[in-house]
Amino acid sequence: MAKTVLRNIGTAGLLVGIFTMVPGGPVHAQSFLDRLFNPKYYKEDRQKPEPERKKVKVRISSPRYYTYKPDSQQLFSFSELTKVPERAPAPLATLPEGPAAAPALPGDEALSLPPETSAPVETEASAVPTEDMAAPEANAEDLTEAAIDDAGDAALPETTETIGAADGVETAPLPDVEADAADTISEDVPAAEAADAAPVDMSDPGVALLAAAAALRGDDAASGETVAAPAAVAEADPAAEIGPAADADAAGETPLAAELEPAATQAGPVADATPTGSDGVDTEPTGSTVTAAPVETASPAIAEAVRPADFDAARPLLADFKLRTLPEVAKAMKAHYAEAEHFLWVDADGVNEKAEAALAALAKADRFGLLPDDYAVELPNLAENADEEARERELLRFEFALTSKVLLYVLDAERGRVDPNRISGYHDLPRKKVDLEAALADIEGSDDVSTAIASHHPDNDTFRAMVEKLAALRAADEATRVEIDPTLLLKPGQSSEEVANIVAAIKAEGSEELAENHAATLAAYDGGPDYTPELVALVKDYQKERKLTVDGIVGPSTVRSLVGVSNAAKIEKIELAMERLRWLPEAFGRRHVFINQAAFTATYSEEGRDPLTMRVVVGKKSNQTSFFTDKIETVEYNPYWGVPLSIIVNEMVPKLNKDPSYLDRAGYEVSTVGGRAVSSASVDWYAVATQSQSINVRQRPGSSNALGAVKILFPNKHHIYMHDTPAKSLFKHDRRAFSHGCIRLQHPRLMAAAVLGKSQDYVSSRIAPGVNESESVRGDIPVYVAYFTAWPKAGGDMGYYFDVYDRDLYLQKALARTHEERDANG
Repeated sequence: MAKTVLRNIGTAGLLVGIFTMVPGGPVHAQSFLDRLFNPKYYKEDRQKPEPERKKVKVRISSPRYYTYKPDSQQLFSFSELTKVPERAPAPLATLPEGPAAAPALPGDEALSLPPETSAPVETEASAVPTEDMAAPEANAEDLTEAAIDDAGDAALPETTETIGAADGVETAPLPDVEADAADTISEDVPAAEAADAAPVDMSDPGVALLAAAAALRGDDAASGETVAAPAAVAEADPAAEIGPAADADAAGETPLAAELEPAATQAGPVADATPTGSDGVDTEPTGSTVTAAPVETASPAIAEAVRPADFDAARPLLADFKLRTLPEVAKAMKAHYAEAEHFLWVDADGVNEKAEAALAALAKADRFGLLPDDYAVELPNLAENADEEARERELLRFEFALTSKVLLYVLDAERGRVDPNRISGYHDLPRKKVDLEAALADIEGSDDVSTAIASHHPDNDTFRAMVEKLAALRAADEATRVEIDPTLLLKPGQSSEEVANIVAAIKAEGSEELAENHAATLAAYDGGPDYTPELVALVKDYQKERKLTVDGIVGPSTVRSLVGVSNAAKIEKIELAMERLRWLPEAFGRRHVFINQAAFTATYSEEGRDPLTMRVVVGKKSNQTSFFTDKIETVEYNPYWGVPLSIIVNEMVPKLNKDPSYLDRAGYEVSTVGGRAVSSASVDWYAVATQSQSINVRQRPGSSNALGAVKILFPNKHHIYMHDTPAKSLFKHDRRAFSHGCIRLQHPRLMAAAVLGKSQDYVSSRIAPGVNESESVRGDIPVYVAYFTAWPKAGGDMGYYFDVYDRDLYLQKALARTHEERDANG
């Protein structure tokens, strides 16, 4: 013992001596001596543990559902509408264009004679002055007063008059050169009448005023009242009428008077009048006829335009008028009524036919899945003892109330009653913009108001199928349902008292083809409890028909299908589906992919091709797949899986707490934002979880990769895409909510080939090398990641699906709150 101690002391002294000879040696020597002669210190130093890692207890939460806040109705004033707008003056009359633009008055047309008589024929009477040939100014003045005072409201119709000889007036024979034309008139024409038949000068202000007065009075002429035209206007130059009429008849052409017949018909019936002679004595007819060209009269709309507008008279009542409605509705109403000349829904007698049609359309809102109470309008109270102002105010209230409800209906029909993005963070759908001003203008100008209002619902086959099915369900009686224990689990070879109910339900819910194929089994069944092989075969075919797992086991999914859905529940699902359909574009696109999460299916559709439908796996209830739309951009072969932060924090970090090198051993790549590869054991995962440090984690391509051999990308903020999966067995389940939110495809290569416009062999050839590559998708292919618990099937029937995410419940709450808001403030 003593030798050992001395030996150690000697060794220590030697080492101390050596340490003192080098820089820093004394310090090292002292440390050595401390370790040598203090065993406790030496032991603690050897077993000093590594710094303890912080345990990560952070979780990234999923989107949540909100307490729905409906669109708020506000109280709007319309006092700015009291000012009458400045309007351009309406035209007095409109003349037709082209060859049909005949002279406004007889005598103004060009003189037309047969080719062999190019100059007008001068008769003896034309050169003889008479007392009737007064100055044009005097005739025009008398003519104007006569037209206004005597003609009243009549227009100048097309007039056929008879010309005869005046008493005591000597007539002159027609020259031989006019022999052909003279067949249509008497051989003798009074000289005085020939003189008066000179063309009327339209530049004369009196004659022009008469023409304008006749145009403005066109509404009375249309009633059939006939008025004899004044002589100076009605009697035209015989030569001017004979020439073209005779030529047209001879050639088989339509005379000018016949071309204008529609205009004459509008003005009223043709007037056969007996003209007055130059001295005021009625002349005797001789059988000769002259046709006066018709005067183009103003249409009823133009005639109405010159009268005061009825809405302008009511504008002062808007000074203190207020209405509670939606902001976009109030904006459209103010724009419309700022320029309105007439009421839309009322007239002097009260509610007009358009209003009645609109009210009828609003009352049938439930036909399209809407609530009629949301659009109810109180009719005006037009008491007989009410004063005129009270009556006008009541009509004004009804006018604005009905316009507000019609526009609210249009909004609901086009974009839906609720904003889906206020329901939950799982909804990501832009709300549609609706042009209410254009909609109101279309309704105002329509002859069928009911159809114009209904035209704002989605115009596609899916919505029409829902409308048709909804009507059928409401008309049908509630069917007797077969009850089966919802907890039943019956396997082949077992016995249960529920077997009789199972057979009864298959008879009620199964197809006619199924009943025919198993007619012998159904006929032979005696109601016993044994689940025989024949009944197992029947159940399997039923499961195949309903796209359930074909195993012959009657479990919860098969029971739900057998029991079915009540008519009331079906109606509710269709109404909710109509609301959701309004959130989406009216046309899905020539090529598109539609994913229905509730049905666990994805369908590729293209014009001219049968749809490609396959099973999918969607997100778990805790990792729900969002409801949104996007466009497919890329197909990636042998993809990496970039692990989302939510999966890193919620699922991987707990494993890393126990085993920091877990990711390295599982085949994941861990790298910094700059791309430098690091070990998972060297990462501060607490900093990653609290998002104070960024890190990238991805899984290499291969057979165990979570995305399989292909993924189809439509970049979005939800990090959702379609992809392959190594977990093929999950597609056998009826409810397939197992993913973290992405859509796993049963046949991913078929879907990739469809969106690329290639064959499945082509896609397989790109996958075969095992190299990570991408290919852009050509064309515009929208994808709709949707959620419908009622949706039409390919065969024409309606499919009803389980509400796996409880979204029907939240939508019902949102609709109820919307109705409460409208009922309270409407």
